[in-house]
Amino acid sequence: MDGRVPLSGPGGAPVSPLPPALDGLGDLRPVPLEEVNARAALVARACRTYLVPTRLVHAVFAGAASRYGVLTIGGRGSFLYSSTYLDTPGLDTFHDHRQRRRLRYKVRVRTYVDTRTRMCEVKLKGARGGTDKRRAELPGPPDRLTERDRAFVDGTLRGYGLEPPEDLVPSAVTDYRRTTLVADSGAERVTLDTDLVGYRGGRSVRTRPDAVLVEVKTRGGLTATERRLHEHGLREVGFSKYAAVLTALEPGLRGNRWRRAMRDCLEPGVDAPERSEAG
Repeated sequence: MDGRVPLSGPGGAPVSPLPPALDGLGDLRPVPLEEVNARAALVARACRTYLVPTRLVHAVFAGAASRYGVLTIGGRGSFLYSSTYLDTPGLDTFHDHRQRRRLRYKVRVRTYVDTRTRMCEVKLKGARGGTDKRRAELPGPPDRLTERDRAFVDGTLRGYGLEPPEDLVPSAVTDYRRTTLVADSGAERVTLDTDLVGYRGGRSVRTRPDAVLVEVKTRGGLTATERRLHEHGLREVGFSKYAAVLTALEPGLRGNRWRRAMRDCLEPGVDAPERSEAG
């Protein structure tokens, strides 16, 4: 025995089942948020995305219990996220990403539905390709920034050498379920997203049920998870939830660099005429 315990919550209560697509991860040990942050906060990092068929999830993560734990809060091993993206009226953030500007940013309000917390986040992409994320707790609604929150966004952008935009307005919402694995070594954090639904106006798009979005976050080079992904013929894809949702739902937007990944994992959702960008 290696001293690990069955996946369980406080007081030994069973952890809520993981999504069906992730059944093969049910034997990972629970890791509290404090330990995840201590082991692999990885705020400044490289982040690479893979599209993994559900039929390969078990094979890719076979034996993962000897190397990884799963973030567990309140007996849950997967969590509902809702992200409201804020962009300029002309979608400058989207276009900067599409044109691969060396210095760019993304502003979103992320709601952790299960824990009822909300964060204003600024994701920064540097000239060397790394990602830096700054965040502050947001007590108000997700579709507008208070004066204090706007000061946080503007100060973050100026500190990075970017001029803040005059206006930021809600542009899209993504809802999904996330499971987070953290390596015992602290060398990587792996998120597995399922049940993604993106909204803009009265339209929606969703991930196919046979696809899992896997993001590998690390400060170093190729990780153990990525080596396993490569062994199964899976390679990094150019995919951004925000960019893919906008490209799929906004007529006339160019997004050729994401089309192949979108074809492999997205399908039209049910129209949601009353769905608000408030998340």
